[in-house]
Amino acid sequence: MIFSSLVFLCIFLPAVLLAHLVLPSIRMKNAALLAASILFYAYGEPVYVLLLLLSTLVNWAFALGIDRMRRAARWFLAGSILFNLALLGIFKYALFLTESVNALFHLSLPAVHIALPVGISFYTFQAMSYVIDVYRGQCHVQRNFLRLLLYIALFPQLIAGPIVRYRDIESALTQRTVTAGGLTSGILRFICGLSKKVLIANYCAVIVDTIYAAPAGNLSAAAAWLAAIAYLFQIYFDFSGYSDMAIGLGHMFGFTFRENFNYPYIASSIRDFWRRWHISLSTWLKEYLYIPLGGSRRGKARTIFNKMIVFLACGIWHGANVTFLFWGLYHGLLLLLEEVIPFFRKEHSIPGKILLHLYTVLAVLIGFVFFRADTLQQGWHMISLMFSGFGPAGPQASALVWSVLTPAGIAAMAAGLIASFPVGRLALRLPHYRPIVSVLSLACAALCILNLVGGTYNPFIYFRF
Repeated sequence: MIFSSLVFLCIFLPAVLLAHLVLPSIRMKNAALLAASILFYAYGEPVYVLLLLLSTLVNWAFALGIDRMRRAARWFLAGSILFNLALLGIFKYALFLTESVNALFHLSLPAVHIALPVGISFYTFQAMSYVIDVYRGQCHVQRNFLRLLLYIALFPQLIAGPIVRYRDIESALTQRTVTAGGLTSGILRFICGLSKKVLIANYCAVIVDTIYAAPAGNLSAAAAWLAAIAYLFQIYFDFSGYSDMAIGLGHMFGFTFRENFNYPYIASSIRDFWRRWHISLSTWLKEYLYIPLGGSRRGKARTIFNKMIVFLACGIWHGANVTFLFWGLYHGLLLLLEEVIPFFRKEHSIPGKILLHLYTVLAVLIGFVFFRADTLQQGWHMISLMFSGFGPAGPQASALVWSVLTPAGIAAMAAGLIASFPVGRLALRLPHYRPIVSVLSLACAALCILNLVGGTYNPFIYFRF
């Protein structure tokens, strides 16, 4: 089940929210939320509920071991990390590793085809952060297994993030209230995210998927640039839209999740971009990988090594494909170049800032071409077309471009361009902004429902991760 489905919007969410509001005690509210979260996950993958339960049970046991036997705490921590990495390795990377070994050493090991459990990257990282924080003394151990399971399986952030640290919602698991203001703000935030997903990302996805699925001979420079720009909007409004919906759902049920995006396309460097993009993932990698490796405390060479390891891990986290690995290393190299080249470290006038912004957007766009491509060869082909394919386009190439440039697609990209800037903050300064926001939200919600009822293209991008 996904947030942008009629089953979720019209049946699941109203029923769960009503139950949460009318149940009198926090224990009953938690029980209802836990049951709903398990049902939410089981709706699409009932078998993998057992994997979710196993992961939570094992990490719960390791954390208890750390708390009760401090002399052996390191061994429990190591066991937890190895278990979680093995879980990811088996279910997410087994086929990729087998194929890579076969290709490198000319072997014929049997391919391991295992269906990817949705959300495994998110809930595994959450479980790891909980055990590590218990080891560090940054949160209390949770002795109630069902309460820890609620943290791991909480449906607003279960399959698409943001990655929520246990210590950030520890107190809300036992004491929280839902106010009228929180409920209203949660609903408005959810509608904002739903609109990003349905009205912008989905229409951009039609353009992207059509062009990437076309035969290589039917592509032109115009098609390659159109696909790259459309994917720039698709991935941002899909990711940030789901994060907005998760944050809004959190408010509806009395939880506060941290922001996950902060207008990344206004960044003036790749470093600034990563402060704004998928903040929960970059924060996780910094706290639980970069700093434990030594951060920037052990000399320049070690710092470079640590950063490359972090971005290698970032690429691998996104999926079992060489394209994700390349994308992670690409961003790591850009960060290193920004540290080495003095131009990126000094203050700039307005023209210089504009130049830096254009560089950042172009660099991010090129990276996303490889991120979206099925293979590195496809990614290089798209890049070569973008920068050297400006000859006359054949009739098939022209027809492809015009077929995806529908009024709805153009409107979605125009809306994406505007919404990539903090125009919402300006709207908050307008007099009587609350009625305006309410009316716009209702209109957007109605449009989203009409689109979903009409059966418009509604891909779930997280199946790749």
